[in-house]
Amino acid sequence: MNNATDYPLLVFVLSLFGLSLSALIGASFLMKQRKLEKEVREDYGVILAATLTLLGLIIGFTFSMAVSRYDQRKSYEAAEANAIGTEYVRADLLPASDAAKVHALLRKYVDQRVLFYMVRDREQVRQINIRTAQLQTELWSAVLATAAAQPTATVALAVSGMNDVLNSQGYTQAAWWNRIPTSAWVLMAAIAICCNVLIGYCAQNVKAEGVLLLILPFVVTIAFFLIADIDSPCGGVIRVNPQNLASLVESLGAH
Repeated sequence: MNNATDYPLLVFVLSLFGLSLSALIGASFLMKQRKLEKEVREDYGVILAATLTLLGLIIGFTFSMAVSRYDQRKSYEAAEANAIGTEYVRADLLPASDAAKVHALLRKYVDQRVLFYMVRDREQVRQINIRTAQLQTELWSAVLATAAAQPTATVALAVSGMNDVLNSQGYTQAAWWNRIPTSAWVLMAAIAICCNVLIGYCAQNVKAEGVLLLILPFVVTIAFFLIADIDSPCGGVIRVNPQNLASLVESLGAH
């Protein structure tokens, strides 16, 4: 299911609007209810500092989660390219006719895997996943028939390699589904709203400090945008480049 974090630009717009509105609400409405005395303002500053510190920790923790998931997707892309390349070589252990069939299927398969990383349209991704599943069935059938007819150690090696190819795609898909939980986003947004309301509440002069009130919303919005961009596998600007799979395509074409 799609969510707002799949669209980093939407996250940027909504965050900037919501956080700026929170600061203005704190400055325009809450300030009218009660004036802060000097002693109260000092205690209020401690609360504000603690809240801002908590917001910084939450943003840093969430950013770390996004980066670790991005690194995981990159690792699985490299592992998938290695598995396909290894199986392409191991296919030579099969009878000549079966080896030629596996080679042809693997070349089609790696093309689909490259498209999986490059395509942005979700309907096209769904079609790529369908073709990938079909090719996986054909690849497994190709080695399974030979394994049943010739249950030797060399054929078993080719079957094991094919199993690694199929598993690597599953690991990649799982990594793409492994996103920052919605609850983490809600918690981070709630703390950011509270911080901006508090910032606005302690403003001395709304007209004079109007621009300053927008600094924190803008900075936090940039952080939200960056986190959403890194966390989104196919919806952001920062994406995993399938350079290992692309290199494998060139290698197999030359071969």
